[in-house]
Amino acid sequence: MNYYSTNNREQIASFEGAVFNSLPPDNGLYFPEHIPKVSYFLGSMASLTKEDIGFEIARHFVDHEIPENILRSIVAETVNFDLPLVAIDEKISAMELFHGPTWAFKDVGARFLSRCMGYFNESREKEVHVLVATSGDTGGAVAAGFYGVEGVKVTILFPKGKVSDVQQQQLTSWGDNIQALEIDGSFDDCQKLVKTAFLDKDLNGKINLSSANSINIARLIPQSFYYFFTFQQLENWENVVFSIPSGNYGNLSAGLLAWKMGLPIKRFIAASNANKIVPDYLNTGEYKPKESVQTYANAMDVGAPSNFVRVLEIFRSDHGRMCEMIEGFSLSDEEILATMRQCNDDKNYVLDPHGAIGYEALRQLLKPEEQGIFFETAHPVKFVDVVEKALGRSVDYTDKIEGLMQRSAEFTSLPANFEELKGVLM
Repeated sequence: MNYYSTNNREQIASFEGAVFNSLPPDNGLYFPEHIPKVSYFLGSMASLTKEDIGFEIARHFVDHEIPENILRSIVAETVNFDLPLVAIDEKISAMELFHGPTWAFKDVGARFLSRCMGYFNESREKEVHVLVATSGDTGGAVAAGFYGVEGVKVTILFPKGKVSDVQQQQLTSWGDNIQALEIDGSFDDCQKLVKTAFLDKDLNGKINLSSANSINIARLIPQSFYYFFTFQQLENWENVVFSIPSGNYGNLSAGLLAWKMGLPIKRFIAASNANKIVPDYLNTGEYKPKESVQTYANAMDVGAPSNFVRVLEIFRSDHGRMCEMIEGFSLSDEEILATMRQCNDDKNYVLDPHGAIGYEALRQLLKPEEQGIFFETAHPVKFVDVVEKALGRSVDYTDKIEGLMQRSAEFTSLPANFEELKGVLM
């Protein structure tokens, strides 16, 4: 399987090349030359393990660049925790993606990427420097996935004052091959710095840069597993609607890949916070990136979502076709709090702020004949202040976070300036 740039189909890379280079030199994103059909194994999914399903999907995209026995081992380590489907009521269920080591959905993608990169790096002499921007959850997942991986150094950029205390602790308390940089700006500023670094010839001539953001195709592929794992746990496969909390649109892109691979998904809802660039595009046909605004659902505080170009690629930029498959939705901060309160009071289920948007989208937009699945992308423990504000009471997660919060944290503060970042990296 080769991968082309969304800006130029003549710009081609192998899977290994796409993993290490992350961004094509023309500043597009890598996209598979074809999307494999996997309908042949859907009927037997109930008898398969998560490892079996993940391997069957991944092997088409890796295409023998990693030996099958090693790829199977990589997938096994990637999904070796629970990913349960939990019924909220007779119409709506939560796919809980927060049971991994950093309590966020990004654990799956980060673990897959780190292990693929570790395998490929065994035959490389030069140290790989992974540069990643985070709006909250990516940083911790990448740090956990790459910690101690030989021949790989990781630098994480996070926006000052815009991640939760637990999120910041998860990305700053590792040491060894992991360093964290606090950027005086927004996530969009962090993301822009990463992209600028990849396009800087001087920097790339001196260090071997790669990314662990969802711009990296090896983050995106395993995120498609979630959709198959969901169907594996469903008794009825008719009229299934996925409501996906969306910031940088990696999860939605992965869901569209799963749909194109043959999973019988009826439609998607792109569930956003106040940074509703894509819902606005779906409503108007005009794509207008903006400065991001800070919200309670901070992992989705993105004003220029990178992965949206992959969504456009799947639909060949046909706005009408896209709107047939995707509906936009957004919630304000006050509506997020109200939804969290309502779900706890009526359903006895504690939502995180991101899952709350996905849940409320289904409550408002689900049709009578449909069944809705929303992604719970992070454990509520990562947003204790918001949870307590919503529920109007204290919530004790001491047992879950005590060990984490006792670890010493270390980070360097920088302005949102590329030359400053370049100096640190070099």
